[in-house]
Amino acid sequence: MADGILKVGTITTSSGSGTITLGQSGETISVPSGVTVSGASANTPAFEAKRSANQTTSDGTVTKITYNSELFDTDSCYDTSTFRFTPNVAGKYYVYVHTYHNPSSTANLYDYATMIYKNGSEADGAAEFIIDTEGTTGITEVASQIGVRVIDMNGTTDYLEFYFFQTVSGGTPTISGRSFAGAYRLIGA
Repeated sequence: MADGILKVGTITTSSGSGTITLGQSGETISVPSGVTVSGASANTPAFEAKRSANQTTSDGTVTKITYNSELFDTDSCYDTSTFRFTPNVAGKYYVYVHTYHNPSSTANLYDYATMIYKNGSEADGAAEFIIDTEGTTGITEVASQIGVRVIDMNGTTDYLEFYFFQTVSGGTPTISGRSFAGAYRLIGA
């Protein structure tokens, strides 16, 4: 049989159900660059949002991070007014958060934590990322922190939010406008 190009709109089994096999063992199936993968094999919904400017926080208080600017949002699942990600597809999600902490110019940063919340509480009981200076003089410069978790989402009512906590020796601490968070659905997990 000669090599050629097969052009079709849809490939289905003759019976309407069952397995369709592309290629065989030892072969490579190539998907050209520029092709968009959709459906069950896409890592969507996905989003990444950031702060458009610094956010003022209070010393010793858990504060919701208001990521108010989207970098991308494939399925319109992130809400920049409630600052929540509510994916519309069930599955396991790779969730990440990166915060920059700014103590005021006259204060030291003693400890800080970034938290991923699911449905109003810490996700699965262990989504808190903490740095503690152990009572030393603290940090006087900007500090950054990254947290990553895989979280199960039901695709209808589950939602994610991001929170922050810090203690400083004085002044007004902020979360830098360089902070961001995001998530995407894992396939095959």
